[in-house]
Amino acid sequence: MKIIVTSLFVVDQDKALKFYSETLGFVKKHDVPSGKFRWITVVSSEDQGGTELVLEPNENPIANDYQKKLFEQGIPATMFGVADVQEEYKRLSDKGVHFTMEPTKMGDITIAVFDDTCGNLIQIIQQ
Repeated sequence: MKIIVTSLFVVDQDKALKFYSETLGFVKKHDVPSGKFRWITVVSSEDQGGTELVLEPNENPIANDYQKKLFEQGIPATMFGVADVQEEYKRLSDKGVHFTMEPTKMGDITIAVFDDTCGNLIQIIQQ
């Protein structure tokens, strides 16, 4: 058994697709109409056959509340692995990404947290 798809609630699917592809560098894998929304997934440019991230609309009141509460509490909605947190921090900062936590060493790992502009905090960790 393996994880093939995971979801992230977003306020605006178009804005999220633009941010996750143009700013973060993910690759759009699926963009299929689904009622008034779309089934949009992105994957790592380094592993296009890997786990897909669904940019899920937060239209449901429970999803909306969940997303807002995580953000208000400063809790990242998910975590992405990067080769070098300092390098990724600089690259994303240069693109205007707002970090709520600069690269911080915690024991054997280094993490940073940024605002994805779509209602989520995202943590990156050096792997």
